[in-house]
Parts: sequence; structure tokens; C-alpha cells
Amino acid sequence: MCGIVGAVSTRNIVPILVQGLQRLEYRGYDSCGVAVHAASLGQPQGGLRRARSTDRVSELMAQVQTDQIEGGTGIAHTRWATHGAPAVRNAHPHFSHGPHASGTDSAPRVALVHNGIIENHDALRAALQAKGYVFVSQTDTEVIAHLVDSLYHGDLFDAVKAALDQLQGAYAVAVFHKDEPHRVVGARAGSPLILGVGKDHSETFLASDAMALAGVTDQIVYLEEGDAVDIQLGKYWIEDRARQAVTRTVQTVQAHSGAAELGPYRHYMQKEIFEQPRAIADTLEGIEGITPELFGDGAYSVFKAIDRVLILACGTSYYSGCVAKYWIEAIAHIPCQVEIASEYRYRDSVPDPRTLVVTLSQSGETADTLAALRHAQSLGMHNTLTICNVGTSAMVRECKLAYVTRAGTEIGVASTKAFTTQLAALFLLTLALAQTKGLLSDAHEAMHLKDMRHLPAALQAVLALEPQVIAWAQEFASKENALFLGRGTHYPIALEGALKLKEITYIHAEAYAAGELKHGPLALVTSAMPVVTVAPNDALLEKLKSNMHEVRARGGVLFVLADADTHIESSEGIHVIRMLEHYGLLSPILHVVPLQLLAYHTACARGTDVDKPRNLAKSVTVE
Repeated sequence: MCGIVGAVSTRNIVPILVQGLQRLEYRGYDSCGVAVHAASLGQPQGGLRRARSTDRVSELMAQVQTDQIEGGTGIAHTRWATHGAPAVRNAHPHFSHGPHASGTDSAPRVALVHNGIIENHDALRAALQAKGYVFVSQTDTEVIAHLVDSLYHGDLFDAVKAALDQLQGAYAVAVFHKDEPHRVVGARAGSPLILGVGKDHSETFLASDAMALAGVTDQIVYLEEGDAVDIQLGKYWIEDRARQAVTRTVQTVQAHSGAAELGPYRHYMQKEIFEQPRAIADTLEGIEGITPELFGDGAYSVFKAIDRVLILACGTSYYSGCVAKYWIEAIAHIPCQVEIASEYRYRDSVPDPRTLVVTLSQSGETADTLAALRHAQSLGMHNTLTICNVGTSAMVRECKLAYVTRAGTEIGVASTKAFTTQLAALFLLTLALAQTKGLLSDAHEAMHLKDMRHLPAALQAVLALEPQVIAWAQEFASKENALFLGRGTHYPIALEGALKLKEITYIHAEAYAAGELKHGPLALVTSAMPVVTVAPNDALLEKLKSNMHEVRARGGVLFVLADADTHIESSEGIHVIRMLEHYGLLSPILHVVPLQLLAYHTACARGTDVDKPRNLAKSVTVE
């Protein structure tokens, strides 16, 4: 992984390829590259040319211009390291020079980019080395390039399909060959890949995300699991997993690049934090009442038929699911289980066909969550629903029901507005389930809708607390450890706050249910470890105050997010930011925002790369 762009055209395609990479930068990457077939623009002696960099895409663009790399057929890639360190030799595109070639003494024959992980790469590498292929990288991807070359007998599509039959794992690939200058072959299994149809049908594109083609074409074909595609000048051919010719629907997709503009903000994360009132308003737009059909046709019969909920998610989305568990069990009286998607599919579980399986994902392409969804379906659990931010994603296509949030494009790797809009959608789901079970009166429906409509204004008031959060951040900037505490629905918010701090500041942070302090974590508390406490005025407030006293008695310094009426005051060792109102069941959506701001401003104070933290990617499309 992380981003792929490819094209076959009659014009120089390099600017479009590199621009596509720039639009995918938000996913995170540690190297990038582009390769072209010079003969595709009438330069028969040009052969295959490439440029690669471990710097930003802007540096790659400068390198391309300096080396005068041009071509009508090309592929480009941003890489997030899985096999092999971030280094030019490990950057994509990878070449195969054929057997018994050192990589420098012969012309390259195959160029290839790849998202995913090939699980049997060691065995394939050994077999190819026995045939004389020389490996110059540490990647699993180079195996595919040499494998395609070894199977090539005059037809690239046939060679790629034969290679795919030997691969185990996940992949999206794009590849071209020196003998076919106007042809690129792509394929996907476990990683997303789309096809773009040129506006005048004289060119065809591949990409891992429609945003990469924004402004180039809005005619998109979403390739399905196992598909292989052959793109040429003005035409394309798709075969399914069984290698039968298929027709996939061409959709008009408005993947506007304008959403990625930074505007007056210092970082995308800051911009996205401040976009949350609008994102919540957009996510709730048009909702006049609670009805199961908010989640798709047939939702009422599905909700009526289920008696438990299973939520599958990873990372930040997992924490939103943990909040929803409290809501669903308290309001809808339905047992709810939340599973880390990457763990769920690898353990023995007890399937129940009367379970509503809910997947949560910002992109709708998260590999672990997709795999967990398919595992649940294989166990006979076919009542599926996804909540995600991309209406054309694999998760939406593969689930029976869906609710698409309207957070807009999220560029910063550390998720903010995607999280709060997920929470809003999950609260709607809770109410719809409760209504289906006859547990939501008209009066309570009206009350909850009124509270949800007030959320954008309430979020604006919370954002106004930013100067106080900045003062906290100055205290945190010199720390290397932090503890976050919460209870009830705010325990997952503490977990999310700790995750945000870890992601972008590189400060080690842990979160605990506050009642667990005396069961171990209290041993860590000293004056050098700040303790962030989420303190709403709810039924657990007095218990939480007792936990805070435990911290102060050990010399710990508290940083408390308190509701206005909690009677928690600032004093020596206690720093308080007072929220302007208590917001009941929806309080988690408000309390997470100061924690996002705390992580953001602490990262700024420490000088880290806020939007592209080290070792992390935005869209995790490998297991």
C-alpha cells in the first residue's frame, strides 16, 4: 500500500499521475515513484523509465521534470512500508529485467506497483531465484514483477492472470510490459482498485481511490473482488475471479479535489477538527424523524429479526463502537458485542443468525474490517449494516444496509470528524433499533432529535475552549507519558484521547476505566505523568471524584474536562477546563473534541508531522 494511479493515453500522462499521488498523500506514505513507457509517445528507444523518492511527492515531481520523464502509458505509487525499510530500492514501481540480469546491465521488461501483502512471497522468491532472477529490494512486491516476467509469452493480460493464480494474500496491482507500450493490466483481491473512463474515451485510468482522478474523469468503475482488468487506448476489458468476461457498471462519481484544500488552517487535522459542527449537521441533514429506513430499504424487517448486535471495527472506529455498546444496551435493550476486526476472524466464536453485524470504517475499505465482515457472513450472519464515510466503498456494496456519514474528505491521518460523525450515526441506529423494539416513545424521539440538532451549536461552543487547551498543551509538550481516565460512555472517549496523543505527538499514553486505577495503573502515577480525566455530570461523577482523589494523594497532576455543574475547581495539581453544558447521552461527542485539540496542539509544540505521523497510513488496506 498505499496509493496507485495508472493510465494509458495518447498524451503525456506523467503530470496526471503525479497529481493523483498528491491527492492520495493524505493516506500516509514513506516513499513514492512513477514509471512510464517512453515508446507510448513515439520514442521507441526510450524503453521503461522511472523516478523514485523517499521524500514527498513534490520532490518526485521535481525529479521527473529534471529527468524529462514522459510517457502516455504509466503507473505511479505512494508506499507505506510493510516489507523492507523506507528506501529508494524498496520504493515502487518495481522493475523486472528478466532472469540472469543484475538490474543495471539490461533493459527493464516489466514495471509494477502493488498495494497489499503477498503471504507466500518467500516461497515464490526462492523459486524465481532458482530460475535466475536477481532481487534488488526487500519487498514482497518485486516477487510479483519477476513472476509476471517469468510467465510472459506475448500477452500481458494472460501473464498477469497466471501470476495471480500463484499469489496468496491481498493485492491491488497495476503492471505494464516493454513489448506492449499502450497497455496496463490491473487486478484486485483484498485491496481496492477502480477504473476510470476518460472523458473522450481516448484514455483509460486505474487508481486505488476515485479522488486520485478528480478533475480527470468522473466516470468510475468499481472493480469487484477477484477482478482483473486490461486497459488500452480508449477501451478496457474486465474478467471476474472465474476469468469470465463481465460488465461492471460505470458510475458518475464526484470526487472533488477541492475538499483537500487546506485554506487558512495550519494543518488538515486542525481544519477537520473545526469542520465537525458542519460535518455533524450534514450527517443529520434531512432527518425529520427516526425510522429504520434511514439505514436502507428493508431495514425494518432486518431490525425486527435481530436480537443482538455485533460491531466490527479497528482503531478509532472501534472506540466509536465501544460508545455505541453503552447506548444500544441502555436504550434499545439489545445485547451488543464490540470486536476488534483483526482479532475476530482468527478466533472461534459462536455465530448467531439473529445478529445484526455492524461494520464501522472511515474509508469503507479497511482490510481487517472487510475480512471480518466476510468471515461473519461465512458463518451465516447475513444481517449486515455498515456506517462509513464513502458511499461507493466496498463495505457499502457488500452490506445489506448502510448509513453513509457526510464528514467529507478527511486528510489528516489521525481521525477526528469521521469519529464524531460515526457517533452521530450510531446514536441514530440506537434510536431506530429502540423504535423497532417498541422502546422509543414519541416524546423521547422528539427529545433526542432536538438534542441532536443542537449538536453543531454545542460543538462550536466547545471549539471556543481552544485557548485553554493550548495552555494544557504547553504542559504536555515536555512529557513522555500520560494517563487518560473515564467511566461509562466516556471510557472509550478516554481511549480515543490517548490514541490521538500517541498517534501525532509520539507521547506514550494509556487510557483506563477510572475504577481500574487501584488495580495496577496507580503504580505509574507521579508528578511527571499528567492524568487527563473526562468528568461529565453523570451517574458516575462521585465515583470518578474518588478516583481523582486517589491520583492527587500520590502526587499526580490532574487535567480535568468537567461539565459546568460538577463542582470540580482548579487548585494546586488540578487543572480544569469547564464545558459549557452537560449533554446527557450525547456528551461523548462533545468531550472528545478538547482531547483532539490537546493532541493537535501538543504535536505542534513538539514539532511533529501532524498530518502524516511516522509509520502510520490513513487508509489501512493491508492486514
